[in-house]
Amino acid sequence: MSDAQAESFHPAGFEQQVRPRVEWIDEWLLRLMPETHPLLEEFGEACRYALSGGGKRLRPLLVLCTCEAAGGELETALPLACAWEYIHTYSLVHDDLPAMDDDELRRGRPTVHVAYDEPTAILVGDALLTRAFGILAEYAPSAELARDLTLRLAEAAGARGMVGGQAADLKYAGKSVNAEVLEFIHHHKTGALLHSAVRGGARIAGASGEVYAALDKYGYHLGLAFQVIDDILDVTASTSDLGKSAGKDLDQGKMTYPIVHGLDGSRDIAKRLVTTAIDALAPLKQGETLTALAHYVQHRLR
Repeated sequence: MSDAQAESFHPAGFEQQVRPRVEWIDEWLLRLMPETHPLLEEFGEACRYALSGGGKRLRPLLVLCTCEAAGGELETALPLACAWEYIHTYSLVHDDLPAMDDDELRRGRPTVHVAYDEPTAILVGDALLTRAFGILAEYAPSAELARDLTLRLAEAAGARGMVGGQAADLKYAGKSVNAEVLEFIHHHKTGALLHSAVRGGARIAGASGEVYAALDKYGYHLGLAFQVIDDILDVTASTSDLGKSAGKDLDQGKMTYPIVHGLDGSRDIAKRLVTTAIDALAPLKQGETLTALAHYVQHRLR
């Protein structure tokens, strides 16, 4: 993709291109959720409500597209990719709780604790989190791969990844931080899971050596770029465009890239991160979809 093509890139075109894969993912997300006992019918409904909220499905898409770019089989990757979306969905359900970000809107619908109640939302998140690792154990084609993916996803989702980033985000809310602390928060609370999705797709395909190293670098920079753009959209986009409350970060005193670097500086940083991610794909023979996905992250409107 040339510079001119990149500048004219439109997110809707990419969304249309990957729509069949997103629909495939949506179908499997519900298929992989075990039926609950008849006495727990409403709880099962709440779990399905959380999973069926739509969204970009970026994390499982990254697993699929990375696996494909590294020469792997999409049919093998699909159920495994859904584990990343289970983790992401659980994190959103818990993030929206009154004790955390206290939001009533997610993907244009009432959040789970609003649609049901707060205890149900906590348990829905717990159920999705634990099911993610069950999916890896059940669907990985080998015990070695199941172990590898489980370790990678657990680290990315836990205290050394997403949860640690969220803890830092809460700790430094309302406080002035430098660029190094800000990058730590953003890489961990959002970037780690996206980076892990790329690594997971590469491992499912059996990538190693130069190809794995290239994808690893791509995933790190793309994951951080995603959160930088999220910060920008929180300032510039409307609630209807985002499907969640706009301006929430500023209201809660969260440290963001626009606060630390300004809007123009943040856009420059995001562009540099995306460029570095794309340049890392040079050793791959089939990097076109990952390149387009990186441009989508940069130019997305929600």
